[in-house]
Amino acid sequence: MTFRTNLQALRARRNMTQEQLAMLLGVSRQAISKWESEEKAYPEMDKLLAICDLFGCTLDDLVLGDVSDHASGPAAGGAVGSVAGDATRAGIDDAVGATAGDDGTGRNEMSLTGGCDAGLSLSGALSGDVRAVPQDPTGYDGHRRRFALLIAAGIAAIVASVGIGLLFDPVNSIIGTSPFNDLLMFACISVGVIVGLALLVPGGMSHVIFMRRHPYVEDFYADDDRDREMRLLVVGMVTGIAAVLIGIVVVVYADDVLNVSAGWPNAIMLVLSALAVFGFVYCGMRYGLLNIDAYNRRSEEDRNDGRRAGGRPFSARLTVVVCGMIMLIATIIALCLLCLMPGADAGTVPAFALFWVPWPVGALLCGIAALVIWLCGERLDRLDR
Repeated sequence: MTFRTNLQALRARRNMTQEQLAMLLGVSRQAISKWESEEKAYPEMDKLLAICDLFGCTLDDLVLGDVSDHASGPAAGGAVGSVAGDATRAGIDDAVGATAGDDGTGRNEMSLTGGCDAGLSLSGALSGDVRAVPQDPTGYDGHRRRFALLIAAGIAAIVASVGIGLLFDPVNSIIGTSPFNDLLMFACISVGVIVGLALLVPGGMSHVIFMRRHPYVEDFYADDDRDREMRLLVVGMVTGIAAVLIGIVVVVYADDVLNVSAGWPNAIMLVLSALAVFGFVYCGMRYGLLNIDAYNRRSEEDRNDGRRAGGRPFSARLTVVVCGMIMLIATIIALCLLCLMPGADAGTVPAFALFWVPWPVGALLCGIAALVIWLCGERLDRLDR
């Protein structure tokens, strides 16, 4: 068999299209078609090695041999044993030849032993090359874990910062009555928001960049991988629910038994809620991103949208802009309430009891805006064209 017939056979064995293989190798579909149609058309050496890694074959078999000879089964085991035996004998012959002129029996025995070890090592390596199954050539699994960790940690950092800020609640601050309580609360929340954004923004950007570099990913996950992630999801959900319930118990106990309705009980509640949010988001994203088919469909939709309109549909872009502006305004209002409104000592409703209100209101407005834009999406996209 020739290289082009071997490549066709390997691709057919995986039910992989030319376009999908081209995406994995970082070349055009026309290049794959040329390799498979012309007798003497070969890719560069790095692409040949990438193909070998992807399909689990050797370079000799890909270019000169027959990849069908290394199918799983007794035949493959016999081929491996033959190659291993040849390699072992070659190692012994090399060792004997290299030490033929040496004096002393011991030196010859050492060289002969080394040659045997080298031959056995080589046979093991060759055996591994034939039997190896390619695993995640695009690095998707590592990206999936990092992406889920960054997003979950960013959201949890913002929620936890609010809880830490409540430790300096002027009504029941851990440092007592102090003019610095409001400042410390604002500082804690600001640091948390900065840390959260420092995790969320790079995480989102890394996912966008990864999708552009790898618009197609071959599904390499086994059932054991999915079962393991499902167990992790269950543990994360149960642990998160337990953390929220413990926080509620702490708040109720402090209010009913200790007559403390502000300060550290609410702080504990929010910190535990941050841990719960981290578990929900992290485990949920890890499990959800196992769906490689959904990833490929979304990537294909993005490419089609880009071909039709030079980018995402106008309605989608408008939704992102409107929701971003709403939440930005809500954040500004919340910070103004926290910094400018009088405290409890002025006989009015304290700022810390109201500063969180703009965020759920903003989220509600975002939902309404997204629904309206979605209903008018087709008309808006038509106007954009």
